[in-house]
Amino acid sequence: MTATTEITDFKVETPDGATLHAFKEGHGQPLLLVSGLSGTAAFWKDIATTLSRSFQVIRFDQRGIGASTRGDAPCDMELLARDSLAVLDAAGVGRAVVLGHSTGGCIAQMIAKLAPERVDGLILSASWLAPSRFLSALFGARLAILEADPYAYAAISVLSGYQPRWIEQNWHVYDDALEAAPVSEHAKIVTRERLNALLAFDGSADIGSLPMPILILGTRDDIVVPVYHQEALAAALPGCRRAIMETGGHLFPVSRPDAFTATVAEWIGEL
Repeated sequence: MTATTEITDFKVETPDGATLHAFKEGHGQPLLLVSGLSGTAAFWKDIATTLSRSFQVIRFDQRGIGASTRGDAPCDMELLARDSLAVLDAAGVGRAVVLGHSTGGCIAQMIAKLAPERVDGLILSASWLAPSRFLSALFGARLAILEADPYAYAAISVLSGYQPRWIEQNWHVYDDALEAAPVSEHAKIVTRERLNALLAFDGSADIGSLPMPILILGTRDDIVVPVYHQEALAAALPGCRRAIMETGGHLFPVSRPDAFTATVAEWIGEL
């Protein structure tokens, strides 16, 4: 029988009054997991179980999401990056590998710019450097859908995030998304400001001067953040490593967990 890693949860207070709910498990090289638009620690639950066999894994609900409160500060990528650094502080971690998926990859880029001395390695998964016309149009449309029908917003998030066959075989993910749809006014406000934050993000400035090792992950069938965004990141980051899978959709950490965790663990092991 495989031993179960103990999970410790802790709270993080921010200067503007938000309380962030965070978790850590495992031992070894610290690894901070930063989720995407959904902002939940739960996105990483199974991934963290696997990676905590080799690393000290830290994950958290971002402000206004899950068990974390919103606080008062205007939401942008810099604020979300400072929240992430506060989580590391509260965990007693000075330096960590930072892994961000999708919007989390934008947050991770900002962490690396704000505090490069705290980042041992940077993993940008299904992320982008600056919004293309496609990305702007897609997330702009999702903003409109959010206002008109939060259940449709939740449905589109799943239907565009995975391969159709995988959804058919894991239909509970669709049902769970509808159950967690942003129907309350608070949830709509938080989702709206997060969408606006990602649409406003442009990481082009000084990206090539980041000093830490960088791994870029993606899939060729991602229809949310197409692979040419990972190619643009790689072109802006001389010396980075790139690992692009053929299939898995946008949310490939969930749909291809074995390949995802193996790639991440191997790369961190070489640092």
